[in-house]
Amino acid sequence: MKKFEIKGTARQALGKKDTRTLRAQDLVPCVLYGGDAPVHFYAPESDFRKIVYTPKVYQAELNIDGTIYNAFMQELQFHPVTDKLLHIDFLQIRDKKAVKIDLPVRLDGYAKGIQQGGRLKANLRTLKVKGIFKNLPDEIVIDVTNLGISESIRVSDIKVDGFEIMNNKSVPVATVVVTRAARAAMNAPAASGKK
Repeated sequence: MKKFEIKGTARQALGKKDTRTLRAQDLVPCVLYGGDAPVHFYAPESDFRKIVYTPKVYQAELNIDGTIYNAFMQELQFHPVTDKLLHIDFLQIRDKKAVKIDLPVRLDGYAKGIQQGGRLKANLRTLKVKGIFKNLPDEIVIDVTNLGISESIRVSDIKVDGFEIMNNKSVPVATVVVTRAARAAMNAPAASGKK
């Protein structure tokens, strides 16, 4: 998994007034959980752009006043109107402690159902997984080559090693849906046979 370094400064004051002051200076208040005690810090908003506005998952190397923590972003808070980044919760990575995280899904291959006139529909962009962080891949790659028209790949069809997928097993991840043109083509022989 790709690493990304964030240089942060420990917060001394934690009140609402201090939080507003930080945000006015384009600094993002953050909290690191998972250690002996929560670590409150802040960092420039510009430092987060590459890891926040992407579907990829990064391991964040947090350098807070010279102390290094390995973590990942667990929860982000945005302003409801301006979409400005307001707050980030990080979870510290422990070598032997399982974490729950959303991993992006990448559909790979050219589904045979598309060749028959269907359209590939991605139902889930991410899957919630549980496992030791170092065992987690950057993304979950799903081969859709053998997917025909009206067929789906469900969570239960995905085989993974080293971690567990937490989503409901019956949920479809990808489906080849019937387009209007494909439906018309399928009905055309039936219509001509009636004459």
